Amino acid sequence: MPAQKSLPMRPVEPVQSGQADTADSTPSVWVVTGYRAGERNQVLALGEALGWPFELKELAYRRSEFRTSLFRGSDLRGIRLDKSSPLAPPWPDLLISAGMRNEPVCRWIRAQQGGRTRIVHIGRPWSDADRFDLVVTTPQYRLPQHPNVLQNTLTLHRATPARLAQEGARWQAHFASLPGPRTAVILGGNSGPYTLGVKNARAIASQVEAHARQRGGSLMISTSARTSSAVIDVFEREITVPHVLYRWRPNDVENPYFGILALCDDLVVTADSISMLSEACATGKPVWMAPLGGYGYPMREYRSEPVDFRLSALTYSGLMRWGPRRLSRDIRLVHQRLLEQGRVAWLGEPAASSTAQSDDMTRAVERVRALLFQGISD
Repeated sequence: MPAQKSLPMRPVEPVQSGQADTADSTPSVWVVTGYRAGERNQVLALGEALGWPFELKELAYRRSEFRTSLFRGSDLRGIRLDKSSPLAPPWPDLLISAGMRNEPVCRWIRAQQGGRTRIVHIGRPWSDADRFDLVVTTPQYRLPQHPNVLQNTLTLHRATPARLAQEGARWQAHFASLPGPRTAVILGGNSGPYTLGVKNARAIASQVEAHARQRGGSLMISTSARTSSAVIDVFEREITVPHVLYRWRPNDVENPYFGILALCDDLVVTADSISMLSEACATGKPVWMAPLGGYGYPMREYRSEPVDFRLSALTYSGLMRWGPRRLSRDIRLVHQRLLEQGRVAWLGEPAASSTAQSDDMTRAVERVRALLFQGISD
């Protein structure tokens, strides 16, 4: 496939907040990337949307070091300094990060700045919300209400109108032979009590095949880091309508994902990934969620989905039922909110009634800007 160019580290398409920046007021920003793909995309998305230059900090973690994170420490014992980005003065005014392993590092950096560095954490924090200046989260983490917590419906993402327009133009010729309407099929993988295995893959493949055949269209299938080879093999064997299928590869410069989002007419997304659902909803096109079978916590209570056995899924179901809430998440809470808002529908049911765009990123940018300008003037 044609190459996808690396995205710039300087922000693109900043969200307008109504407050102009000047050379004197522009903060120094570090983006500490997450160690999971979804977290990495979210911290980069917020860094880009703020409209300020930022430094990207990549960390290498020690597998054996968990004490600092577990007991909410503030040091660098959990990372390998020789393999990480330099952490040295001048220290930043703002840190954007995600993931439990990054929390102690961010607190250590703030201490070097005499406590003046603002920390914005995305997703679910391990420490209490009081230890951050802002936490941007979503319903599945079930965080209690707190002045420092911004509760969004969907995750932050990089599927901006400008990026989609650019990638759509770039991939137009590559997908020109596919007949319309084109349905994007975005495949995730195992998540908590839910397993995307062969049984679920066959059920989804059958439904999207029928969806495309009924309309005389085609499928644009994209896998992800969590999609197993067995699942991909199912789609390669059983899809017979015109289609393309991209097998995800790490650091692949030929990944057509944003081009698929831009050029499809509607989307089917496996409901295990809130990040992929967020990006799909950002296109303003009809979105169907493909449910997965799970133990004890069905995505659709009124219908049973195929269940692919996975011991860790069964264990996670028990953790959700009997363990502390902070150790698990319930993605059904996001599904329910999107369904109530009429923004998505379950695969096989009538299309959603609304394609309204989310204001989650705008709200996050406004909170961060207010935090920074207040902090710098103190």
